[in-house]
Amino acid sequence: MMAKCSVAPSVEPMFQTFNGLQHLAETRRFKAWFLDQFGVLHDGKQPYPGAISTLEKLATTGAKMVIISNSSRRASTTIEKLKNLGFDPSLFVGAITSGELTHQYLQRRDNAWFAALGRSCIHMTWSDRGAISLEGLGLQVIENAEEADFILAHGTEALGLPSGLVRPMSLDGLEKILEHCAAKKIPMVVANPDFVTVEARALSIMPGTLAAKYEKLGGEVKWMGKPDKGITQGEINSSTTADDVLDVRLTKTQLETLHKILGTPTTHGSLATQGTALNIAFESNNQSPWILDSGASDHMTGDSTLFHTYTPCHNKSRIRIADSSYSLVAGIGEVQMTEFFSR
Repeated sequence: MMAKCSVAPSVEPMFQTFNGLQHLAETRRFKAWFLDQFGVLHDGKQPYPGAISTLEKLATTGAKMVIISNSSRRASTTIEKLKNLGFDPSLFVGAITSGELTHQYLQRRDNAWFAALGRSCIHMTWSDRGAISLEGLGLQVIENAEEADFILAHGTEALGLPSGLVRPMSLDGLEKILEHCAAKKIPMVVANPDFVTVEARALSIMPGTLAAKYEKLGGEVKWMGKPDKGITQGEINSSTTADDVLDVRLTKTQLETLHKILGTPTTHGSLATQGTALNIAFESNNQSPWILDSGASDHMTGDSTLFHTYTPCHNKSRIRIADSSYSLVAGIGEVQMTEFFSR
């Protein structure tokens, strides 16, 4: 298996590799495990082989498992979906989703950017996948860009109507609406920043595609979810049960807050590889572990010696990183994975 990666200039660490999760779990060193869902635990329709049994074994080590997902839906809905797919909800402390963050920001409006938003919105949502309710947010859904204060993008299949119903609409139709909104210079909130997601053996277009289009049109977009730092700034109440929605309290605290609550050491970075339903940790000498996230679409490392093939970049290409800033890409190549890792 070959994984395409990009490398940014940094100190070259030395890694110790592990052939799977069992050794890491048995060490009981990690009290918290952060799990993506689509493309990692399931394909949207059914669990991946061994995913349920792996989490059950992991739970016997006392690990606290938290779902962190770019889903437009709220945390409680995410846990319910996992239950319907055969996962035991009690395995999870809870879930943090981009949809939950969006709901909390719009409801509390204790953030200056969100406080400045009006209450009238154009709502892009789902149809076949199930529309998303705006109950409790005090929003007025309208169809006319002339009267809208902002765009709320939950989905890519339909346009929300003032009646609470939806009108199925093609991606081209939604993009035409965006052109009118861009001319009015109204902002967009995107509740799912992914461009596509796995759906059985196919890929489905996600709201991030609309957001990217809107930015190209000159529109302002507030991106919610990974890799934006907001999804890791939530304070998690470790006593919350899986039947409750996690209290994702959006404060100025960063990831250290989450580690403090869970009693875990702070990590410093991540290296992502694609194509397996497996998260693996690297541990370098005298450094915190790095986690391989199989659900990630961008793959980065600071160690150019890991590359099987490598070509330096001279065109000043940039990549968006977790704090929403951009880092220059030093080179692009491929990394040989199968010598070290198994599913």
